[in-house]
Amino acid sequence: MRDKLWASASEAVSDRISDGMTLAVGGFGLSGIPSTLIHAIRDSGAKNLTIVSNNMGVDGKGLGLLIENNQVAKVLSSYVGENALFAQQFLEGVLDVEFVPQGTLAERLRAGGAGIPAFYTPTGVGTPVAEGKEVREINGTTAVLEMGIRADLSLVHAHTADLEGNLRYRLTARNFNPLVAMASSFTVAEVEHVSPEFLEPDSVMTPGVFIQRVVHVPDPVKDIEQRTVRERA
Repeated sequence: MRDKLWASASEAVSDRISDGMTLAVGGFGLSGIPSTLIHAIRDSGAKNLTIVSNNMGVDGKGLGLLIENNQVAKVLSSYVGENALFAQQFLEGVLDVEFVPQGTLAERLRAGGAGIPAFYTPTGVGTPVAEGKEVREINGTTAVLEMGIRADLSLVHAHTADLEGNLRYRLTARNFNPLVAMASSFTVAEVEHVSPEFLEPDSVMTPGVFIQRVVHVPDPVKDIEQRTVRERA
């Protein structure tokens, strides 16, 4: 078994991050985000980054930290409604934003990981999403051409990994992480647990061939984007 375990998040990304890169980042809201790796990217000071992620975190948490540190030039995202600073920078023209329907974003990441350069989808036809893109009719359905996404670096969060980088996610924290892990030629995974033995093949959700480095982050802080509770009876 190869040992892909690195001592810290900062060491795992320090020689892989540079100005102008495209980063694909897993997570949905604040669930399943690689928060420790995001902090390492913030501390690296890399500028003019393009971020591909379902959303951009919230103010002061997740990818919102990179927005606050003025490290992001462009965003490809599906939902950004929880980040006030993002909205401000977008409206002021500081950020270049490409809004992508959520299913289309997932498929663009999957296509990039599978070596598919582009695909047609009916999602977005007749809306601003399709502006400037090729549109054609296929078997009676109008569809727009969407490009697969390949990033320079992918960052993901998983529950468990072995030293070969095989990953297993927990519940809904899986979300976009498997797709993001595939969508670049270099992926760093932060994990809560490291197994000294190979994971059972039937339980592997992302094969280690997609993972280049693993960082052990035991007991990470898991922030909640919005907490909604019932009053006690």
